[in-house]
Amino acid sequence: MSVETDAAGPSADHAADDLARQLGDAIADLPEYRRLMETKRAVETTDEVQSRIEEFEQLRQEFMLARQSGDADEAALNRVQEAQQHLHDHPVMADYLDAQDALEARFEGLNDLISDPLDVDFVGESGACCQD
Repeated sequence: MSVETDAAGPSADHAADDLARQLGDAIADLPEYRRLMETKRAVETTDEVQSRIEEFEQLRQEFMLARQSGDADEAALNRVQEAQQHLHDHPVMADYLDAQDALEARFEGLNDLISDPLDVDFVGESGACCQD
């Protein structure tokens, strides 16, 4: 049994894989990505933000448990929403969320560039089995 190979260059699969790796490397160099990583580090190292995250997560967990047992009420939901707003109002967290939005917008643009010649929206289709 013989296996034929293309001596002229890598297979289409390998070429696509190589391009994907190059895209990942290029994304890591984007200002939007670098900003997200910087703001993420700031979130992780700012005690006040970490305290607000813990408070929000605790209230959210309590609310989820109450909801599962049928004991959740509007007041509990409001406490979770207020804690989330308090977290998002911190300047370090707000910077992180802005950086996240900027990178997401950049990803949407990259998705459009990739999808245009293929007539497929990969990000819009990912995870969806039956879209109309």
